[in-house]
Amino acid sequence: MTRSDRYVAPDQRKGRGALSRDSGRYEPFRRVDEADGWDIPEDAPVLRTHVTEQRPRSLINHVQSPDLSFDRTINPYRGCEHGCIYCFARPSHAWLGLSPGLDFETRLVARPDAAQVLDRELRAKRYRVAPIAIGTNTDPYQPIERDREIMRDCLKVLHAFRHPVMIATKGTLIERDIDILSEMAANNLVRVGITITTLDASLNRRMEPRVPSPARRLATIRRLADAGIPVRVMLSPIVPGLTDSEIEPILTAARDAGASAATWAMLRLPLEVAPLWEAWMEEHYPDRKARVMSKLREMHGGKVYDAAWFKRTRGAGVYAELIAQRFTKARKRLDLDRDLPALDCSAFRAPPRAGDQLSLF
Repeated sequence: MTRSDRYVAPDQRKGRGALSRDSGRYEPFRRVDEADGWDIPEDAPVLRTHVTEQRPRSLINHVQSPDLSFDRTINPYRGCEHGCIYCFARPSHAWLGLSPGLDFETRLVARPDAAQVLDRELRAKRYRVAPIAIGTNTDPYQPIERDREIMRDCLKVLHAFRHPVMIATKGTLIERDIDILSEMAANNLVRVGITITTLDASLNRRMEPRVPSPARRLATIRRLADAGIPVRVMLSPIVPGLTDSEIEPILTAARDAGASAATWAMLRLPLEVAPLWEAWMEEHYPDRKARVMSKLREMHGGKVYDAAWFKRTRGAGVYAELIAQRFTKARKRLDLDRDLPALDCSAFRAPPRAGDQLSLF
């Protein structure tokens, strides 16, 4: 595979997932890094995380995907410092004129006014309540949330409105918000999904460079479950030829940690993610690359990815069906095949604002 013109050396991208910073698909020009012509040896700078701020006019994003269990999402951040090489959200950075590669994990966008905008949108007379999903594009509990607390502020708003929410994360920082989440859980207003891709700490560090270790995420499942918060484990993505042997061990470990349900998804390689993934495989697991890519093409009619509804997250064919059967049998054996209770939408109401006339009844 030809190396990218914007390949970044390993010592410059320590703790990062992607290997390059190629321009996004909407850019009219292709950027190429060139030497400045001076024969003076100098160390290239290590890539640092850069955060800009955005004041959104709206926050709730309505989606119409028939293979999803929700119809609206919010995203406190754009881009994700976790740096998971397989992240299907990477192509969204192209909309910002940035690279879905290293820019996605080093040039982030924070939305400090998100909670205020959310409050305003929930008060709109035309608003009709339904569960909001958070963490479907980028992780709300990525490292910068520790200082920014944008996700926590959004949770405070949802709690005040008694609004149901579904959270997906790999970040153990969610433990900080157990005080809010446990109160919401007591009123059937929240459920959490914790993603575990592998139990192999070495593979985890390469594939998900700034994500807490598998053992640490299992501990988070335990803490949430002990606080009465419904937790499901998400095996996502299952990588053929790399992590597919871990289905049963991951489900067992999650069950033992307190998870009460489980879901799965196959590796997805849309748009720019495919070449990023192949370059990563070539650097870290060249001996397994051919098998992984062969299985993906087998599941997608000869292509590395098929975006068709209901096939994009599971694939099709003999191998995909084998994975589905293994998962289903293991989930049933471990009593993880139950559905979490439907979230309560009936308690939703707008809390009074300072100066509002309060009702006597």
